[in-house]
Amino acid sequence: MLWKNRKYGEESPYIPAGPFKIRLPFIHYRFEWPDYVQGLLMCAVDLSAIPLLITLLGMPFEVALAIVVLNGLFYLTHHLLGDPVVPGWITPAIPLIMLYCQQFPEGPERVHALISFQLTLGILSVLLGATGLASKVVQMIPSAMKSGIILGAGLAAVISVFQIGGKFEEFPWTITIAIGIGFYLLFSKHFATFQKRNPFWGTIAKLGIFPVIIIAVVIAPLFGEAAWPTIQWGFSSPDFITLWNEYTIFGLGFPPLLMFLTGLPTVLAAYIVLFGDVLQNKVLVADGSAARPDEKIEYQPSRAHLIFGIRNAAMSIIGPDVTMCGPNWTAMQVVMIERYKKGRKAMDSFFGGIGSFRWGTNTGLFLLPIVSLVQPILGVALALTLLIQGYVSVKVGVLEARSQTDLGIAGIIAAVLCIKGAAWAFAVGIILCLLIYGKNFFKGEVDNTFSKDQEAN
Repeated sequence: MLWKNRKYGEESPYIPAGPFKIRLPFIHYRFEWPDYVQGLLMCAVDLSAIPLLITLLGMPFEVALAIVVLNGLFYLTHHLLGDPVVPGWITPAIPLIMLYCQQFPEGPERVHALISFQLTLGILSVLLGATGLASKVVQMIPSAMKSGIILGAGLAAVISVFQIGGKFEEFPWTITIAIGIGFYLLFSKHFATFQKRNPFWGTIAKLGIFPVIIIAVVIAPLFGEAAWPTIQWGFSSPDFITLWNEYTIFGLGFPPLLMFLTGLPTVLAAYIVLFGDVLQNKVLVADGSAARPDEKIEYQPSRAHLIFGIRNAAMSIIGPDVTMCGPNWTAMQVVMIERYKKGRKAMDSFFGGIGSFRWGTNTGLFLLPIVSLVQPILGVALALTLLIQGYVSVKVGVLEARSQTDLGIAGIIAAVLCIKGAAWAFAVGIILCLLIYGKNFFKGEVDNTFSKDQEAN
């Protein structure tokens, strides 16, 4: 148990392996049982990817479950290799990926589109991480275009819930009530003050959207929008055989080269959103480190790129996933950091907290009572995730702009993105920036509309 020997201000023990730092449970970090139990419950959010896969690819529940299980196993690679994050989806990019893949007919062609997209994103991420060019690539894109892409991703997430055939038509009352409660718990200033006065509500706040999902389990049947869950005992049965025979390159062959080329604009749009998550996580980890000088936490964007790049490339081969493999799950990263701030007795090492949590979610995916409990309302869990992410993305997208002119351009790009896809959005963005900014295409303008720019000046 090497973790017991960590001295004040040191990193938690590890095995060096090039850019990676290998840490194993019980040996290099203390296993945190509270975070493990929370992970058992929060696997419900991982399971909410299943309706997406069923809708997009028409696959059976057990096959979609197999993809979720594989993705869950790859979640473990981050903390095991030294990346201090709770990894998750590239949530804001999901509507963009759905829109792109739906351009192809359902069946092998659509699966090939998803495979080529995820493999390209994985290879791009690995290359940028290995060369250290990630930040330079993003900096080359005008602020107006970055703002428009992120803003459009947020709007597309909201549209996907409320459009004809969206989840709101299936669960109108449940989604209305659940999202109202969810937004109050996550974003309300009143609740932020209230939870500090009452330990019970403070605990509820730390559970993220899980309390809302449990409420949805009860609300949906009461309004006749879903059946009461039939609790089953035993272990879940993901169907890996059908997955590999009918939804991967092992059964369908390799996608044609043209698909890799046509997907490039959407891949770049997804990467812009993904890079925003990397920057956000850097800030979150720094915040946690400032409160806990007893442990040195090292966050390296290049290492993060290597890990989630490898995850995406591997998943494209063995289980293509519309949610993609993202650098962090922001909501749970915040929850973990807040608990970490309580001191070494509460969470000895940050790696122990995030690792135990992800071991918990993986365990939960195999427990049939948990899977069967939330199965009737997975569509609601998905809608909640998309709407919350939509809220955050719109806010971040607007703040990415540096002037009112940027905002105008971003609005047009966002609308085109939602309707025509990433290729059209990039084309429109380039033309508008050229017409409006001319020789200042990359520089744009700063008119001090936003306080962040006023502080910078």
